[in-house]
Amino acid sequence: MSTQMAREIAEQPEAVRRTLAALEPRREAIAALMEGRRRVLFAARGSSDNAAIYGRYLLETHAGVPGGLVSPSVATHYGSRLDLSDSIVVCVSQSGATEEVVATQTWARTCGAATIAVANVAGSPLVADADLALVTEAGPEVAVPATKTYLTQLVAMAMIGTALAPEPTALDAELDRVADEVELLLTVPVDVTVEALRDAAYAVVSGRGLMMGTALETALKLEETCLRPVRGYSYADLRHGPISVVTEGMAAVLVAAPNGPLLAPMVELAGDLATRGATVIGIGGNAAFAGACAVHVPGPDLPEELAPLGAIVPAQLIVEGLAVALGLDPDSPRGLAKVTSTDPHS
Repeated sequence: MSTQMAREIAEQPEAVRRTLAALEPRREAIAALMEGRRRVLFAARGSSDNAAIYGRYLLETHAGVPGGLVSPSVATHYGSRLDLSDSIVVCVSQSGATEEVVATQTWARTCGAATIAVANVAGSPLVADADLALVTEAGPEVAVPATKTYLTQLVAMAMIGTALAPEPTALDAELDRVADEVELLLTVPVDVTVEALRDAAYAVVSGRGLMMGTALETALKLEETCLRPVRGYSYADLRHGPISVVTEGMAAVLVAAPNGPLLAPMVELAGDLATRGATVIGIGGNAAFAGACAVHVPGPDLPEELAPLGAIVPAQLIVEGLAVALGLDPDSPRGLAKVTSTDPHS
């Protein structure tokens, strides 16, 4: 029987189309909010944090705007007073009700920042308290693992990154193809990949640059939904030392864009991991990348700037398939709730 998670994964093409239609007209407002400011900071937790990582990379590589991540505990526990008068702080929460993120947004304003809320619930506290709200149009999400809400957050990140770029419409033709690419990727077979991960004793997931958030989100979903020990690494961090523990019996999931300056290093990493005995599972990339992997799942035919909006879809299918194969309920993973509370007393 189809799971709720699978049904919500299948709803993503329309969710993307609705969100693009709703948020593209907000570009001018985003640009206006940025006037007199020089950087954009993101505050989020969990999957939303992984979407924010993509937003940061897109701002710095495409728009030429400095970006960064705010640690919510700096606001909620340390109560630090920072001068954020030169900043926009983007607070990201699927529900718009995560108390720590809402509190961080209030703190950011008291520190002089302009605020943008990204949430999937129009009447949420985060949206109500922001200077500008980007409300995604994923529709209600019942399964606990974020799928369509995460992807529509990536659309919101793309809107911020393009709105602040020298040519805001430069990627519009490719943005208009995202929903169609997602639709194509829903038909990608993942059975062999599921089998490879099921047989692995341990897994690592890696990506780099614009694909870093996708790698971390894939690792998070495998760990939360499939209850498997998984570590997410940037390419650079994995190379720096942890690669030495990669051995026979491990699975290495690599996510890559079909082009860009980091594709060749990802091909090289796939070959290196294979020589160390790992079963290398590739998502996306090009023909050379596919050839370096023991198992390969196609990714989107999108430029590197937008590849994360498609590449997460095969990863979601793999996670849902693996959870079912392990006899787990992907709709309600153990110990997780839809609205997160970082501190038990909150």
